[in-house]
Amino acid sequence: MHRISPVTAIAWLRALYFWTFTVLAAAFLVLTLAGGSLAQTSERDTDYYQNWLKTALRAEQVIDASRASSAAFEQLRKDLTGYRQSFQRVSGENKQRISTLESQLAALGDPPAEGSDEPEDIAALRASLTLQLNQLKVPRIVAEEAFRRANGLIGEIDIIIRDRRTKRLLERGPSPLNPEHWPGAFGALSKSGRTLWHETQAQIGNDTTVERISDDLPGILVLLITGILLVLRGRPWARAMGNYLRAFGARGTGVWSFVVSLLQVLLPLLGVLVLTTAVDLAGILGVRGTLMLENLPSWAFILLTFHWLGEQLVASRREVDLVSVGEGRRGEVRLMIDMLAAVLVLQDVLTQFNLLENTSQETSAVLAFPLIVAAALILLRLQKYGSLNSKPDAEADPDGEGRIAAGASRIIALVRQGSYLLGFVAPVLAALGYVNAAEALIYPAINTLFLLTALAVVQRFAGDLYGWLSGQGQAAQDSLLFVGIGFLLALLALPLLALIWGARVADLTELWSTFLAGFQIGDTRISPMAFLSFVVVFAAGYGLTRLIQSSLRNSLLPKTKIDPGGQNAIVSGLGYVGIFLAALVAISMAGLDLSSLAIVAGALSVGIGFGLQTIVSNFVSGIILLVERPISKGDWIEVGGLMGYVRDISVRSTRIETFDRSDVIVPNSDLITGTVTNYTRGNTVGRVIVPVGVAYGTDPRQVEAILSEIARAHPMVLMKPAPNVVFQGFGADSLDFEIRAILRDVNWVLSVKSDLNYEIVARFAAEGIEIPYAQRDLWIRNPEALGALAATAVAEAGTTAENGNMPKPAQPDLEDLGQADTDGDADGDK
Repeated sequence: MHRISPVTAIAWLRALYFWTFTVLAAAFLVLTLAGGSLAQTSERDTDYYQNWLKTALRAEQVIDASRASSAAFEQLRKDLTGYRQSFQRVSGENKQRISTLESQLAALGDPPAEGSDEPEDIAALRASLTLQLNQLKVPRIVAEEAFRRANGLIGEIDIIIRDRRTKRLLERGPSPLNPEHWPGAFGALSKSGRTLWHETQAQIGNDTTVERISDDLPGILVLLITGILLVLRGRPWARAMGNYLRAFGARGTGVWSFVVSLLQVLLPLLGVLVLTTAVDLAGILGVRGTLMLENLPSWAFILLTFHWLGEQLVASRREVDLVSVGEGRRGEVRLMIDMLAAVLVLQDVLTQFNLLENTSQETSAVLAFPLIVAAALILLRLQKYGSLNSKPDAEADPDGEGRIAAGASRIIALVRQGSYLLGFVAPVLAALGYVNAAEALIYPAINTLFLLTALAVVQRFAGDLYGWLSGQGQAAQDSLLFVGIGFLLALLALPLLALIWGARVADLTELWSTFLAGFQIGDTRISPMAFLSFVVVFAAGYGLTRLIQSSLRNSLLPKTKIDPGGQNAIVSGLGYVGIFLAALVAISMAGLDLSSLAIVAGALSVGIGFGLQTIVSNFVSGIILLVERPISKGDWIEVGGLMGYVRDISVRSTRIETFDRSDVIVPNSDLITGTVTNYTRGNTVGRVIVPVGVAYGTDPRQVEAILSEIARAHPMVLMKPAPNVVFQGFGADSLDFEIRAILRDVNWVLSVKSDLNYEIVARFAAEGIEIPYAQRDLWIRNPEALGALAATAVAEAGTTAENGNMPKPAQPDLEDLGQADTDGDADGDK
């Protein structure tokens, strides 16, 4: 029996799936066309879908064979990505219309059971709505299926490409230290150089070339002169332009120095581009020379930008370097950075050489090894310079500019340590034959170091620019905006870092597409655009709410007769309602289905019930305070032994200002469940009580008349009801009286009480009325024992004096002295 291989079986199954789905899709289209709908699929869309099916089948066959090149896989992936984006767009169309049709069908109710009749008009309407719904759902169903298929194929292609790249990195080739490979490598390099020279000579001696140069000689000369001037004089011109720009201000901030440094890169680079154009127009180079000439601007860009970075990193023209380096090491550091640029350029030249000459693995390994070793040695040397960084002295750096250097050093510290490690690892890997892995480590490390230090330079320039525009100067380097710029630059650098370390552009675009697609919660998809719509609409609603609150608080409500507490309650309640409505509108505008969040809300309610019950209690209490208003803003209250004025009422707590000017935050639940005394609720009328005591023997009626006269004379005391004087009783030391009076404003109770006390002292002194002190009689039991004990103590003291000693006096015994009677009675305890 003939055995069928698994690959063949899979191919047959996929072909069967292809034709089956094609027939089903065609049947759907026929049914749609039979319905006579104007929303039918056009012939162009049908052809597009047929082309997609062929592309998908071809992609599946190529993936199964896995023999295509990586470039072919990348092109196939690009085609699939285009189809996937189209299907994703179609799958999101007519969503609102489909929802409307479904709601219309739901309004008609369930269709009648089999054998039951339905009114003709309702049946016709149901059939029409069902037909429209099916016609709208067909493209979406087909597009969703095609989208998932394309997405799966793209994922399979990515896996194949990543596996190939991983295998290439871990592949071990010939060792460059083997002397047998050296002659072949040097021979290939020499042969390539001779071939390039012969091609150039042959091209120059060609009649066609001579004729082209003679025809375009004026243009070529202009380009050559312009390019040479830009290369040789570009940097002096940039410095002269900087002197002109400094006349506009910002002197000493570093803004124009940074602009000049960029011009010193751009002008020579423009000169290189002009020279390249002139040489290409002359046509004096052969095939190899032309290919190398195309890369000359990129090589010039690497050399110029690395040189620019070295000057910015340890620029002697600035008071504080971005990275602190010893005074005698500045030139050496810049030289090392320029050598790194030269290594990168030579590495790219070697890559182009390998592509042109199709060199062997032995030749590639031998030629790449010296560059890897040179790059490693330079990184190790730079690590040694980097270790010279030190924290700036506060006295030597009063303006705080040294913090920039410290911050930049922290940014590149981790990269320097990694580069130091790679400086040892990469040459060892290359020597063992893992040249691809060594190159994949050492050169991305250089580019990463360059990128991060360039970001630090750009951040410093942004701080200088902000300091100039805001007038803060170097103080802007410590502002929040400066930190935010650094954070934003770090986010923008993440894709570049990914590309440096081997990520494909397709990987980043796939990640970005996934990010834009968002994630699904029930029937709702949360995407960045939906989130942005929510933020914009909510911010607009929030701003409108605050604007209305401000208008009510400052313009409308002060003209009404509503008390301040009521005005505050209206403004606060309107704010909460406005924010709630803004959130609802923002959610709806973002396309979020609130019904799909019911489960989440239920789970949150359980969490609130157990873990947030105190917060919810305070929130509900705050709403009660704003609605019922048992206390208002400005009231004088006492709660839990705390007394003060209510300054603010929010939904969670109330702020009370005590009489010693300290703010106390009281949870709203304490104001609802506890006992609260409100001294100024409704009005500010209140009572003051002033206690007074006079000596026994004083005429009580005289005291009453004097106190009544004093109370009536005070301007804050109301006459209706009139103040009265109460004879409280007979105290232990005095006759006790009280002044009880109603004040116009209870907030002045302490001042009124103080005024009355001053007046009472003055009047009593004038009338000869005594305010007695507290009196107590002391009775001693057995006083004769005290006399005997005193005599004994005197005798002992005399004896001790004769001996020259002074002992501690003996303490009397309480039992001998008797018990003191301090209750002032005469009960016989003598």
